[in-house]
Amino acid sequence: MSTLVNSSPSISETMTQRPVRRRIFKSLSPYLFLLPATLFLLGFLVYPVITMIIYSFEQVNVGSLLTGNTPFVGLDNYHTVLSDPGFRSSLIVSLIFTIASLVFQYVIGFTMALLFNRHIPLVGVMRGSVMIAWMLPVIVSATIFKWMLQSDSGIVNYILQSLHIISSPISWLTSPQLALWAVIIANIWIGIPFNMSLLLAGLQSISDSLYEAAVVDGANGFGRFWHITVPLMRSTSLTVLMLGFIYTLNVFDLIYVLTGGGPVNATEAMPLYAYRIAFGQFDLGSGAAIATLMFLLLLGVSAIYLFLLRREEVA
Repeated sequence: MSTLVNSSPSISETMTQRPVRRRIFKSLSPYLFLLPATLFLLGFLVYPVITMIIYSFEQVNVGSLLTGNTPFVGLDNYHTVLSDPGFRSSLIVSLIFTIASLVFQYVIGFTMALLFNRHIPLVGVMRGSVMIAWMLPVIVSATIFKWMLQSDSGIVNYILQSLHIISSPISWLTSPQLALWAVIIANIWIGIPFNMSLLLAGLQSISDSLYEAAVVDGANGFGRFWHITVPLMRSTSLTVLMLGFIYTLNVFDLIYVLTGGGPVNATEAMPLYAYRIAFGQFDLGSGAAIATLMFLLLLGVSAIYLFLLRREEVA
């Protein structure tokens, strides 16, 4: 009986173990809350990226996937892609589409943010109306623009002909010279609310006392804008342009619905080119190589953004 009593933990030992367990649980509890998000990122972000990079160095097609034999080919997929004139064409299309969209989205969004930052009647209603373009699904917006830009029954040609601006219908979506700009216009309309909302938030964070002091010093409207608004909005502008670049370079659904990459590959941006190679020609290895090159391009732009943002914070 004495042996059993001596082998059981004493009350004092139990009392000392409880605070230790409590401290351990308290230190681990933040990581437990982060566990679902971590598993989600690992499953839907890290794993696909790693798989994409591995596939880019292997010969992956329908036959190799069915047999499970995907031989290592080194840089052959990258050599095939980089030597393809279609890749260079898609890169040029993506750069034109991205840069043109960013410039107009930023300029128009900044202008509207300056307007909505003023105390004018019905500013809340107008701001909500602008956000409709961002709330609509991209497929819906693309379908609307495809209907509006039809050469024979589109409302755009109808209005232009009614105003006697043009004499014959314009082939917005079937002309190799105009199709890309038609897609750019649609993408600008979709992206303006995003730019406006972020830039408006940045404008509202600027203290009114700075503008009041500038008025006392005799600064006019342009002087207040150039010497106060522009410098203080630099970090916000970098963030807006960076996010816009990442989103616009990866646009697929808008172009696919409007033109499908045509006519004559005039609107085939890099995402559509990768889709055509991977799922049209069933060359998943080359498709993964294209996606990896896009990933590296975005990674380089992100590094430049972080460098500029850190230099802005230090300054």
